[in-house]
Amino acid sequence: MQGQAQQQAYDRGITIFSPDGRLYQVEYAREAVKRGTASIGIRTAGGVVLAVDKRIPSPLLEDSSVEKIHKADDHIGIASAGHVADARQLIDFARRRAQVNHLRYGEPIGVESLTKEITDHIQQYTQVGGARPFGVALIVGGIENGEPRLFETDPSGTPYEWKALAVGAERGELQGFLEENYDEEADLDSGVALALEALASVNDDSLLPTEVGLATIDAETESFVQFDDDRIEEYLVENELLDEGDDEAEGDGDE
Repeated sequence: MQGQAQQQAYDRGITIFSPDGRLYQVEYAREAVKRGTASIGIRTAGGVVLAVDKRIPSPLLEDSSVEKIHKADDHIGIASAGHVADARQLIDFARRRAQVNHLRYGEPIGVESLTKEITDHIQQYTQVGGARPFGVALIVGGIENGEPRLFETDPSGTPYEWKALAVGAERGELQGFLEENYDEEADLDSGVALALEALASVNDDSLLPTEVGLATIDAETESFVQFDDDRIEEYLVENELLDEGDDEAEGDGDE
């Protein structure tokens, strides 16, 4: 009983390390990320692909209101997994930092610089009493000096750079799929196909356009483009991933 009481004491305080050097609240924030639906980022020779699983809990819910991909600047997009409200706070912060950089220096902010400003902000919430960590992981993708860049932010405030990654639910399976199939020389369309195939691999090998979010940042134009349902359906049909039970699935709703 005494051991449990001691663990609960470390458990409650974000500013207190446990005897084995752990911050329990940060670890719980990572668990919150795992409970969120999956998001994928892929860096290709032609740009960056962001894809998300937008599972709709009810047929009465407007699918457009489920936002997991956001534009941070003309050349940067962000996908999230975890608590949506926490993600929105961080994305608002990222947008403000991007605008400040434009006003102060007259040039777009770098993808790495923006990611590190976000993670510095996240890290502060692991040291301040009376606050809690952000229960969300972000995938930050964009173009910097003509080169595609892809980063992950962790609830601890640590940035990681990736060639391809998945965050959220079923990360292990998705990451394994990406490791097996990733091609560093692939073009942007091939990156889109890989992202959709990865999502389909954990969804009975088929997807509905309304339950997928997709965006790209093209290396040539350095522009963020978010796809609508019709464009996503075209990609699903082209890659033989479209759920043929579309009408039936929409009528039944999600469990």
